[in-house]
Amino acid sequence: MTTGLLHASGIDVRFGGVHALRDVTISVRPGEVCGLIGPNGAGKTTLFDVLSGIRRPDGGSIAFAGEDITRRSPVWRARHGIRRTFQRQQLFGQLTVTDNLVVAQDWRPGARRHRERAAVVLRECGLDALAESYAGALPVGQARMVELARALADPPRVLLLDEPASGTTVEERRQLAAVVRHMAEEENCAVLLVEHNVAFVMELCSRVVVLGLGRVLAEGTAAEVRADPAVREAYLGTTPGGAPHTSRGTTECEGV
Repeated sequence: MTTGLLHASGIDVRFGGVHALRDVTISVRPGEVCGLIGPNGAGKTTLFDVLSGIRRPDGGSIAFAGEDITRRSPVWRARHGIRRTFQRQQLFGQLTVTDNLVVAQDWRPGARRHRERAAVVLRECGLDALAESYAGALPVGQARMVELARALADPPRVLLLDEPASGTTVEERRQLAAVVRHMAEEENCAVLLVEHNVAFVMELCSRVVVLGLGRVLAEGTAAEVRADPAVREAYLGTTPGGAPHTSRGTTECEGV
């Protein structure tokens, strides 16, 4: 694997007797959208917690732009351009949409510039009409887009997006995909996307990594991952011969 801007090597995480991540290595390069998929409990959000500094791994290391950041704090990572969204939304509900974006820039001087930047990002994300709306009053799909916009307010170098399409409409997903593509292709951002809508991932991502029971099961293009027997077994519960042996639902395996 070619080392990217953000590179995690041999990551292990344990919760008591549960081995949540086992020797996971993953790399994200500037200018690409990489998808991270896997069944519930595969370790996707745990890996995001490690990459963003919320959880320190029990083994392995993380490098950013060639520097070991394994022990760096979430604040240090955010201020150096590693931004994330969350599976459960983390907006400031009593603030306006604009103020949510201003808060993300408050560590830098220049209050007027913060509001100007917020206006630009909201326009690019198709949210300018909601600028003075309270974040806590927004429906789920719009709130997801606002959380993405807040991650972009202070220009990121790495975007970690945890289920950004959850609860969105078809049109909101189109807007989301357009913004993410723009960040990768025009802003040279490295994007790692966790999403249960596998069809959305396969259409948007140039590369896909599959986790299962805390391990990397497969990595490659969308076509390569779709064809991988280990991936189909993890999602569809089939034996190597193709016979189903368990039911895991259809939401996650859509598009596999």
